[in-house]
Amino acid sequence: MTLIVIILVVLAILGVPLFVVLGAGGLVASVSAELNPVVLIIEMYRIASHPNLIAIPLFTLAGMIMAAGAAPERLIKLFNALFGWLHGGQAIVTIMACAFFTAFSGASGVTIIALGGVLYPLLKQAQYNERFSLGLLTSSGSLGLLFPPSLAILLYGIVAGVNIDDLFLAGIVPGMVLLLILSIYSYYTAASSDTPIHEFSVTKVIKAMRVGIWDLLLPVAIIVGIFGGFVTLTEAAAFTVVYVLFVETAIAKKIKLQRDMPKVLAETAMLVGAILIILGVAMGLTNLIVDSQLPMQLLEVLEKNIDSQLQFLLLLNIFLLIVGAMMDIFSAIVVVVPLILPLANRYQIDPVHLGIIFLANLEIGYLTPPVGINLFIASQRFGKSILTLFRAAIPFLLLMLIWLLLISYIPILSLWWKD
Repeated sequence: MTLIVIILVVLAILGVPLFVVLGAGGLVASVSAELNPVVLIIEMYRIASHPNLIAIPLFTLAGMIMAAGAAPERLIKLFNALFGWLHGGQAIVTIMACAFFTAFSGASGVTIIALGGVLYPLLKQAQYNERFSLGLLTSSGSLGLLFPPSLAILLYGIVAGVNIDDLFLAGIVPGMVLLLILSIYSYYTAASSDTPIHEFSVTKVIKAMRVGIWDLLLPVAIIVGIFGGFVTLTEAAAFTVVYVLFVETAIAKKIKLQRDMPKVLAETAMLVGAILIILGVAMGLTNLIVDSQLPMQLLEVLEKNIDSQLQFLLLLNIFLLIVGAMMDIFSAIVVVVPLILPLANRYQIDPVHLGIIFLANLEIGYLTPPVGINLFIASQRFGKSILTLFRAAIPFLLLMLIWLLLISYIPILSLWWKD
């Protein structure tokens, strides 16, 4: 059995698709436990019948439509009119635009590809240091993962069995705190280097608002609709697809249904298919692991060595940072979350707070080798080496680690909405 596990790990390291490794692991685990492998299929059926599962492909499709249309350019013009006149304004524009877009696209790589080509020349034109610009763009690609309707939050809620509306509320303040920290750093960086700024123009703001107001109203409509009790999460997802499709085809007129939608649908299917197939095979395996009482064995080890919640949180963050450096966020959610939930419950950590800590760690993992996906995508987008981009991202990485400690040890930042 140990030999088989080692072989599976080696295969994963060598690049065998994760769903193949997880599926094989599930079969091996079921056979070794003398269980019928049909239990794996039963687990897949349970996931398929989850009421919120349909929201994943719908929100993903909405993000892909926005990426294929003119949404990136409209967002940049709008945020530039609102913040571009400040010291560090162009950097703040980058932070806000990337966070907004990632929340809807659900994928950091899409944000870097869609916005990077536009924002990088603007940062250079504003005379920002190249190293600062590369680090900012590389790290900003994952900034929106805590904002609704983040795909990562949806997936975590489904796997952990946590109310997704609660997770959406919990992510708002921690996400805003991170944007504030990075914006302050950008402000002082620009002020110390005498980066030129342009004057504030009411005319430019009004003009940009006329064009970008449709994009700006979307998150407002989603938040009011869900938390106001007017629509369910799935209904909000369906509305989002219809809304962005209407904006891009009828108002902006940047997408033609016959010309562009087949490609958009194909890209959406590939992304969603990859997530769902990993989710299906991984949940079967993790269910067997839970039945084998592995989490309880880990808990016994922790109880002998960890005396407090603070110590557990520190150990948890170190572990999750390592996970984030080795696995992509969607794989990590379906594989790791079922293992750590019982442990966090023993140390009286709210599952919603745990979700924000988990996603924050994985957000930082986008910037850390060897699997830091932001580094690889930015390397392709900007033609720079991964080492160059990692060095450029180090200041932002350090700020994000400070932010991680804040949201870990100040739970009110995530649980502010609870009585």
